[in-house]
Amino acid sequence: MDQTKKVKRAVKGRLLPWFSVNKRSMPWRNNRTPYRVWISELMLQQTRVDQATPYFHRFMKRFPSLKSLAEASQEEVLKMWEGLGYYSRARNLHKAARIIRSDHKGRFPSDADEIIKLPGIGSYTAAAIGSLAFNLDMAVLDGNVIRVLSRLFAYDKDTRSTIAKKKLQSLADELLVKGEAGNFNEAMMELGATVCLPQNPDCSGCPLARCCLGKETGTPTDFPKKAPKKKVPHIIVGAAVVTNGKGEVLVAQRRAEDMLGGLWEFPGGKQEAGETIQECIARELNEELGIHIKVGEFLVKVKHAYSHFTMDLHTYFATIKSGLPKAVECQNFQWLEISKLRKLPYSKADLKIIDELENND
Repeated sequence: MDQTKKVKRAVKGRLLPWFSVNKRSMPWRNNRTPYRVWISELMLQQTRVDQATPYFHRFMKRFPSLKSLAEASQEEVLKMWEGLGYYSRARNLHKAARIIRSDHKGRFPSDADEIIKLPGIGSYTAAAIGSLAFNLDMAVLDGNVIRVLSRLFAYDKDTRSTIAKKKLQSLADELLVKGEAGNFNEAMMELGATVCLPQNPDCSGCPLARCCLGKETGTPTDFPKKAPKKKVPHIIVGAAVVTNGKGEVLVAQRRAEDMLGGLWEFPGGKQEAGETIQECIARELNEELGIHIKVGEFLVKVKHAYSHFTMDLHTYFATIKSGLPKAVECQNFQWLEISKLRKLPYSKADLKIIDELENND
């Protein structure tokens, strides 16, 4: 029998029954609505279930409906997202909520073509929302599903390539159980998350083990095939905690179009060749806020990793020698007492600086 037919039969006869018994309890699986599905799917991009769960509870408490999300300011939304990372997700869902309010009378669109037009929604998220919220026959392709399919078919091409993703999407589409798209998608993802693990897969507990070509090879962890990742660059960044005579510190808001747009930060930037970290900080604050500063004592070094680079963030106290702050290369700025800093949204790196300030206060 053709491998696709074997797997399709096993999906219907073994995987779906396995999922109905073994699926994990998750808050977004209860009281399922298009809004809750949408928020959870955006949160689960680049984020593990255990990390996303407390954020989901907090977010839904503050924004229990699409209407409440659309009516909020972007800053409020970013504050609720604070610490979850990949902040473009939060900005996009806020934009999308306002589009749904204005263009769809406040109701999440149920048409696949309309879903994918919304900001922040690509083919995977559209398929997840379409299948889980509206039972549209759309198959998802995320990292877990790619791993499961690669092993089931012993697919030996680099799964990061466009050709491979098209092939694997085609396989997922063929295996999809019509009329049960939501269950199929969740079952495939659940299998990858709990059984068909990247390392040490539990083949003995897998409902699809009998038809898995990867298992037949004896080394299922050889799949999926991936080309080596390029080494990510490492940068050195300087930042200043500028103080005044009132016990306040200066924070700046990143421009909307920049990385981490809309978030607040202790102003600074990347060290350039040939300059000391103190010179870097002084230059950056002049460029960003139009002030000349005196860099003082060291506060803290923060190490942080993003998806495309890692950084060491060196933070120093500073005072203004001349000039008044103005938003030159930032969106806004504020002077705040240390006890009031947390009212604004920050990245994880800047939150660590606040931790240090609070410990020193």
